[in-house]
Amino acid sequence: MRIQNQEGDIFYGLLQISLNVQVLDAPPWLGGQPTDVYLEAEDYMILAPCSPSKIVAVSNNYVNYAREMKTKLPIEPLIFIKPTTAIIACNHNIHYPPQSQRVDYEGELALVIGEQAFDCRPEEAHSKIWGYTIANDVTARDLQKKDMQWTRAKGFDTFCPLGPWIVRELSPGARLQTFINDNPKPSQSAHIDEMVFAPDVIVSHISKVMTLLPGDIILTGTPVGTGELRIGDRVRIEIEGIGRLENTVIAITHEDLPV
Repeated sequence: MRIQNQEGDIFYGLLQISLNVQVLDAPPWLGGQPTDVYLEAEDYMILAPCSPSKIVAVSNNYVNYAREMKTKLPIEPLIFIKPTTAIIACNHNIHYPPQSQRVDYEGELALVIGEQAFDCRPEEAHSKIWGYTIANDVTARDLQKKDMQWTRAKGFDTFCPLGPWIVRELSPGARLQTFINDNPKPSQSAHIDEMVFAPDVIVSHISKVMTLLPGDIILTGTPVGTGELRIGDRVRIEIEGIGRLENTVIAITHEDLPV
């Protein structure tokens, strides 16, 4: 986990069954070791689980999603960048930008890079993945279609909810599901092994374009079932073996705008 104590200090730590956190002396992918310091659940706030140098995302990586979007399956991973300023933690609010009339959720598995990766082969790439977390690749769908490229549509502040924590191992058949408000029926439901390109292939492909650094995030694409978010909606994304990422959509006020 990545947490902040009541004094404002930020730490990486190991979540205990009791919900206490054992503080590490550095990020775990940089060799951080457990200390003798423990924080009780009421003494910390959960942050996004890492602070990456970049977020690299993959599009059209589930067969059914490509059909939903009426696009052809890519012959190699189609990648794009989201800014790190888009990251928010679990239970923080997604801001609905006034420039858009259609904002969609996209539940995704996120990879956390553990060591530098440059021009690595797929068989080497798995060792570059330190762990797994949950992401929501929030997208202003109308602006994506209008702009004919995706920087603005996917780059708004708060458009990359991430968390709540990182796990080291994940079953290839883990199920990803997205729920809206109190609807018990998931709007998205797929197994992560239904991806067109597996995580090791994605990491290898990206590493041949740009150097991946420890703590970087890779979003692996979303399955069929993406849909519209409205102000007041709560979106919850669950992945078996990780947990749940939940955020609420709110209207932007003047207080939310940067100075």
